Order: sequence, then structure tokens, then C-alpha cells
Amino acid sequence: MPYLGLVTVVVRDYDEAIAFYVDVLGFSLLEDTRVDDWKRWVVVAPRGATESAVLLARAATGEQEARIGDQTGGRVGWFLNTEAFERDYERMRAAGVVFEEAPRQESYGTVAVFRDLYGNRWDLIQLARHRDVREAASE
Repeated sequence: MPYLGLVTVVVRDYDEAIAFYVDVLGFSLLEDTRVDDWKRWVVVAPRGATESAVLLARAATGEQEARIGDQTGGRVGWFLNTEAFERDYERMRAAGVVFEEAPRQESYGTVAVFRDLYGNRWDLIQLARHRDVREAASE
């Protein structure tokens, strides 16, 4: 069965993006391969992730540069799941992550919106119970 392998985040600079995702968010650097003099293949993932990862892709055109930090038109575009919300929230805050709000309780779990170094919006979320994505989509 197919699964989601990579999602792309368009970045301004590879090294600053790696520093944020690895040093601040605590992701693992899975690959950093030079493709040519300008392009690299940079993949990061939350520690322990087994299927999905993030491709950090440096903007190559003016159109791509215009999308840095607002790839989803202001909506939350990525959901970072945790099984220890308070621990991860406090660790991320101490590392300099900017949260837009205090954690809140929703019917689906505990959540707080944060921004990456470019302004893209993410949810840090601890689900109240395991939810199949098809179940969530039908609500």
C-alpha cells in the first residue's frame, strides 16, 4: 500500500533550515547530499519517524522564493504529533520556537500552533486517542 514518504518545505538556505529543524525542533538529519554546485538533497524527520520525512528544498526561482514562509496561504500546513505534549512544548519553547498561542484542549487532543523559522504554521499536537485519517476526514 502506498504511504506518504516526503513533504517539501521550501527554504531560503539549507544550513539555516537544517539548524532549525535539527537543533531547535529536534529532528534527525537523514540525508544531506550535494546534487550539483547549487542544489542539495536534504531530508529531515522527527526522531523515530519511520515513513514520512521533510525535504528541505532551497527556492530556485522568484516564484518559489515568494512562497517561503507562506506555503499554505496562512493555514497550518504540518502537524507534529507527540505522545508527551508538555515535555515537547517546553523543550521547543526553551529552544526558541515561537508559539502563537498557549496550549489548548480540543475534542481531538492538546494542540498549540507554532511557526518555523520562515513563518510556516505547524501544530504541535497530542491526540486524545488514535484517529484514523479517514475517520477524521469524515467528521
